[in-house]
Amino acid sequence: MTWQRKDLLGLEELGKEEIGLILDTAESFKEVSSREIKKVPSLRGKTVVNLFYEPSTRTRVSFEVAAKRLSADVINIATEASSVKKGETLIDTGLNIQALKADIIVMRHNYSGAPVLLARHLNISVVNAGDGWHEHPTQALLDIFTLKEKLGRIEGLNVAIIGDIAHSRVARSNIWGLTKLGAKVVVCAPKMLIPPAIEQMGVKVLGDIDEVLRNADAVNVLRMQFERDELAAFPEQLEYFKNFGITKERLQKAKKDIIVMHPGPINRGIEISSEVADGLNSVILEQVTNGIAVRMAVLFLVAQAQ
Repeated sequence: MTWQRKDLLGLEELGKEEIGLILDTAESFKEVSSREIKKVPSLRGKTVVNLFYEPSTRTRVSFEVAAKRLSADVINIATEASSVKKGETLIDTGLNIQALKADIIVMRHNYSGAPVLLARHLNISVVNAGDGWHEHPTQALLDIFTLKEKLGRIEGLNVAIIGDIAHSRVARSNIWGLTKLGAKVVVCAPKMLIPPAIEQMGVKVLGDIDEVLRNADAVNVLRMQFERDELAAFPEQLEYFKNFGITKERLQKAKKDIIVMHPGPINRGIEISSEVADGLNSVILEQVTNGIAVRMAVLFLVAQAQ
């Protein structure tokens, strides 16, 4: 199939074939990063603007590296040093970037739906780099790419997502992507961190972490987002680690070759122990590396559809 969308806003709206095309394109681009000269001319003459309304390390740098490896020109805009601080609206910011003849805006925003709103008003491409509690499509795509690379398939895998499900855009995108590709997804967290009616997304909810790990081929460990605990309802950090933390002792009861993932940043000793994060089952740094190939694929595909 050929890519038809000018934007990548979320995995909920994508079909199985579209997700497969991104993963296949990423696989072809991964080899570029192993070359002595890590560049291809695929987006030469294009301009990519990274517009981030929230802090980011991995995602912003990964998109910048991906764009430069495609030979695009890259501009980074930190909104705290931009006209946003003077009252400029999101749409006006986007229209001005478009008027400057940029080709792609990669945007992270603290409000869910902001990339969708911007994309409706622009002719250039918008790529969602995380919006509120909604979606983080490229993180899920690199997670899925890594799983497929390590285990050879997605269909039929048992994948556990453990942690702050309620506030996690990563969880939502992973659920949409994994279930569309035929994986079985289980979520596990304290009750106050399980969103209402999440079963309607096609997942199973379990509270026994040891049971979840026993049956999992892979576990994606989410960061506890304590900064979003507006009602002071979260468990204490040590209590959470005791009951839901991924430790070496817990992992000994799981499948020997279980894959351990984390989107970062890691809170060591809260959601995962250092022994596990740095252990043989961990693919956390491989996820970071694979993010470059996945984001190269996304930038390349949306540029072709303009």
